[in-house]
Amino acid sequence: MITTSAKTTSANGTSANGTSANGTPAGRRIGFACLAGAMVLVGTTVIASKTIAGGAGPGGMGPFTATALRFALAFPLFLLLMRWQRVRLPRPGWRDLGLLVVQAGAGSVGYTTLLISGLALTSAADAGVVIGTLPVVTGAIAVMVLGERPGRRLLVAIALAAAGMMTVAAGGADGRGAGDGGTSSLAGNLLVLGAVVCEGVFILLNKKLRTPIAPLALSTMMTGLGFIAAALPALVLELPWAAAPETAALLGIAWYALVPTVIGFVLWYAGAARVSGAEAAPFTALAPVSAVALAALVLGEAVSLPQILGVACVLAALAALQIPKLQVSKLQLPNWASWRRR
Repeated sequence: MITTSAKTTSANGTSANGTSANGTPAGRRIGFACLAGAMVLVGTTVIASKTIAGGAGPGGMGPFTATALRFALAFPLFLLLMRWQRVRLPRPGWRDLGLLVVQAGAGSVGYTTLLISGLALTSAADAGVVIGTLPVVTGAIAVMVLGERPGRRLLVAIALAAAGMMTVAAGGADGRGAGDGGTSSLAGNLLVLGAVVCEGVFILLNKKLRTPIAPLALSTMMTGLGFIAAALPALVLELPWAAAPETAALLGIAWYALVPTVIGFVLWYAGAARVSGAEAAPFTALAPVSAVALAALVLGEAVSLPQILGVACVLAALAALQIPKLQVSKLQLPNWASWRRR
């Protein structure tokens, strides 16, 4: 589960409670530190998923079981946060409830299971590059599925992100993409890309809710619904009572549930409450960078030149979404709305 902006901010940088989103200089520095910490924690989800995937061999734990355990650990903590913040669970209508169920299946279960499955086949560094394409993939889905007209910046970002993906794929094809410490697989990278697509679907479906739901309540509902959606196939397909997962895999699940999911949520929302949305968005670039760096530092993967070039392309794509609107003398295409991740 990936988190973003805490309090809804308007175009002039005012938060939903009417206070300035920018705050004092000291408050903004704290906000920047919280945002950076949150995105570094998002990068650790790749390392945790690689650890879980590595312990899912014969007698190990399947991806649906791991996902269900992740949500089972995180859900009570979100309930405690709701009680502390005095936030109540909403009562959505049937249409919104259906959208929430689909969101949980895609953004919560689909993302986590595909990420774990992909990392059983590819390197954490490759996966780190791929997850960095989320904003661009979301924009592409909006164009292809929702019929939104792409702005020039989005087209440039899509091209750069595609170049980054092809660079990583080309590096893996000749055996160098994962470095010495891992394996690289086109199938694994495609599974990770599928996880990114699932998260993009979540983002776009969230825009279709008739009644907006507070971020903390939404994350709590996604965690609870995600547990149900993951537990059912886990019971039928993976027989979790017969599993004998490695200790490292269990620790990876605990880390994923408690640190990036819950603490990452708190850090991002604390940071986004102190700065404007435009200031917060560039920090998402830290997620792929931290994932690739941690792949080398924690897992011992040798980061290759194709992966470095892939990260550079992804960072350039993210920058293309943030730079001032390009002026075109004859043709002006509408800019794609700013993306949000949970």
